[in-house]
Amino acid sequence: MMNSSVPEPRSPDAQGSPELVHRRGNGDFLQVGTDGLTLTTAHCTIVAADIVGFGQHDRNDIQVRIRHGMYEAMRAAFDTAYIPWQSCQHEDRGDGVLVLVPANVRKRLLADHLPTALVEALSLHNRAHPARERIRLRLALHAGEVNYDQHGVAGSAINHTFRLLDADVLRGSLKNSPAVLAVIGSAWFFDDVIRHGEASQAKTYRRVEVLNKETITEAWIRLLRPPVVRRVPDAQSM
Repeated sequence: MMNSSVPEPRSPDAQGSPELVHRRGNGDFLQVGTDGLTLTTAHCTIVAADIVGFGQHDRNDIQVRIRHGMYEAMRAAFDTAYIPWQSCQHEDRGDGVLVLVPANVRKRLLADHLPTALVEALSLHNRAHPARERIRLRLALHAGEVNYDQHGVAGSAINHTFRLLDADVLRGSLKNSPAVLAVIGSAWFFDDVIRHGEASQAKTYRRVEVLNKETITEAWIRLLRPPVVRRVPDAQSM
């Protein structure tokens, strides 16, 4: 469910013409017409995450704990990356989450800080939990126009993001890797955001071809391993 509710529709005027109503006072508008309530299109940065192996049979009894861990890691990573979690809209996807970041939040933050912050949050979770509850994520980054209505969100940019997230090439990249996070950036997001900053480590991404349903495109993948934890020698062993 979205983390912000949509107000009840207002009745159209006597002529049946649509009425524009401010939503939360943030510049978005609700368009009210005879066919129901819709929100005008807004530009967002789109983040989609998916838990690797969530549906495995031996994890059925702990899915709630795994989902809780994912949300805690995502929330912590966003806050660490200077992207307030509460400023975004979230839509639960069962084995993952869709996050819509407002246009006034710099996309550079998602390229420069979010991947490493998320790896750190996942690593903290994994070190504190048994193997069955450890989490690895696929993460897709894109941006575009998003349509809102009282049921959720839709739009070609949303579809494109999930085509990237579900791509076989992304799933395959994690099969024999110790990485805890696989990031896939759309061609647009890589060209316009990732490759323009040193902190985004653009050289660690590799170009791939994505073939998924109606989508044929290129994208860029980066695998991130957990940080190495160096143990301090015990005084008795010195």
